[in-house]
Amino acid sequence: MSKNLISNESLASEPAEWVVSAEFDHERIDKFITESLEEEVSRTQVQQWVKDGHATVNGRTVKANYKLAEGDHIILTIPEPKAVELTGEPIPLEVVYEDSDVIVINKPRGLVVHPAPGHYSGTLVNALLYHCKDLSGINGELRPGIVHRIDKDTSGLIMAAKNDKAHASLAEQLKDHTVNRKYLALVHGNIEHEHGTIDAPIGRDSHDRKMYTVTDKNSKHAVTHFVVLERFGDFTLVELKLETGRTHQIRVHMKFIGQPLVGDPMYGKSKGMLMEGQALHAAVLGFIHPRTGEQLQFEAPLPEDMNSLLLSLRTT
Repeated sequence: MSKNLISNESLASEPAEWVVSAEFDHERIDKFITESLEEEVSRTQVQQWVKDGHATVNGRTVKANYKLAEGDHIILTIPEPKAVELTGEPIPLEVVYEDSDVIVINKPRGLVVHPAPGHYSGTLVNALLYHCKDLSGINGELRPGIVHRIDKDTSGLIMAAKNDKAHASLAEQLKDHTVNRKYLALVHGNIEHEHGTIDAPIGRDSHDRKMYTVTDKNSKHAVTHFVVLERFGDFTLVELKLETGRTHQIRVHMKFIGQPLVGDPMYGKSKGMLMEGQALHAAVLGFIHPRTGEQLQFEAPLPEDMNSLLLSLRTT
């Protein structure tokens, strides 16, 4: 098996600081920190950091079950990590394209893209390490080769870089919005317009820090274009093109316009779930090859669960 020595050094940078607002009064500090960090970190890991004295409240160390009070000043200094072993695993991959610089995968729904502290196995990165042996290291040791991400329960195309030069080129294309990314989604409701653009900034939800929302506070510019492909009365099949790539962007934007994704456990409707995980598929991925300059474009068919749902809607 392929093995890489890695650490969570991408987290160990400047201390993180928060001032507790009234809505989080009496919340446990370990829960607050876990849900506030940008990176996905297990609550067990946060509890260990608190126990080891890496978190202070108003200048004093506390226990992991400490109940916060409004106005508390939290400082978390993430320690320099010990190296851990990230292991390649023989997880089946549907390889759409591969050469010495780039690999494109059709990711199944349910597969997490990269490891996080406390959870180092069963991810796309583990599968890639076993399959490729060589991946770029630009994006940190927990995410070798990963240029962009798609959610665990989103299926479809994702690219990874096999060397740093390829990684830099692909990352620059993403930054310049020249990567062609199109998604297919089934949403609740009937979208009246044939096409449109959602231009609305996205930031963390102040009521639930694991979620994102359209907000002007601490947000980033986000643009999603949509085209209606098919209508089913209470549902609409849309093609979505990303101009920006914010976390949960499509899911947040579709909820914002009142058409949440079918099956979305966070932003969708809690009743009448028609499938496990959101009905969202990264169907098209196009980019300029980092070495040859050739324009490449790939398409992935709908996964079986989403296709079966559409077939049932067409026959009812």
